[in-house]
Amino acid sequence: MLVFGLQGSPRKKGNTNYLISAFMDAAKKSGAQTTTIDVTKKNIIPCKEYTVCEKKGFCPIDDDVREEIYPLLRQADVVVVASPIFFYNMSAQLKAVVDRCQTFWARKYRLKLKDPGASMRRGFLLSVGATKGKNLFEGLQLTTQYFFDAICAKFEGSLTYRGIEGPKDMAAHPSVLDDIDKAVDSILQPFQGRKKVLFACRENACRSQMASAFAQSLAGDRLEVINGGSEPGDEVNPDMVKVMHEKGIDMAFRSPQSIDEAISHVKPDYIITMGCKEQCPYVPDAHKQDWDLADPAEKPIEFMRQVRDDIETRVTELIKDIT
Repeated sequence: MLVFGLQGSPRKKGNTNYLISAFMDAAKKSGAQTTTIDVTKKNIIPCKEYTVCEKKGFCPIDDDVREEIYPLLRQADVVVVASPIFFYNMSAQLKAVVDRCQTFWARKYRLKLKDPGASMRRGFLLSVGATKGKNLFEGLQLTTQYFFDAICAKFEGSLTYRGIEGPKDMAAHPSVLDDIDKAVDSILQPFQGRKKVLFACRENACRSQMASAFAQSLAGDRLEVINGGSEPGDEVNPDMVKVMHEKGIDMAFRSPQSIDEAISHVKPDYIITMGCKEQCPYVPDAHKQDWDLADPAEKPIEFMRQVRDDIETRVTELIKDIT
């Protein structure tokens, strides 16, 4: 499972950074893979309201949000937002990222596409503020809740701390580490015990992508799904994206990866191959199945539809067998 953090404080070693670092350390101890992006160090261009996302579901602005943050938001099982209070809300750098996620809102509500990870993704908020006012975190809470809705993450709650101003105030807080441990245990508990399944093909551009999306969409509460290719391509097959959209499943922000990358953080219980044959890795104790599926690359789109439907049927049966 991936826990992805967005760190929004401009201070390098401030209280917000301490808070999210402690959260990620606790998540690692619980077996999660973690990645944190300091948004203040990234090339982030604010939303320019081109409305392309409203019509086509993609943002035309070329920066680190599009190239790095969008894909991680889709891969993540848990998204953690961390920010100090700036005028009753998050920092400007982090708010720019949130604004750019109108793309996700449009794909969900305008294009009516389902993110395969929607049923399981969770969101959590971390924040500190210098004053002690009763309404200090209300604006931030609302912004974050709407952000989580756009990226299909259920808002699981927050840890917020008032009267935090000195550079080491958070580290000296008497209950913060216990607070974090309890929050992490609660958030990650639904992800524990899921069977891990690797879908593998040659390019990881088509068959394994479809299989993993179906499995995640149909049984994300019971399966942790990864995919990879023995000879990964440069991008996913556009015809595959089209035929999955016909099923209402959103394949945006995916990129092919190698099988070695796929299993670098997850040891699969099941390996389902569909084209990589002897090039697929040996994983001790993993159950292996080979689906003899023709490669639909460079074939007519109708052939792609046939392969898609075959994969959906096979995935449905696999879920019954292993769960």
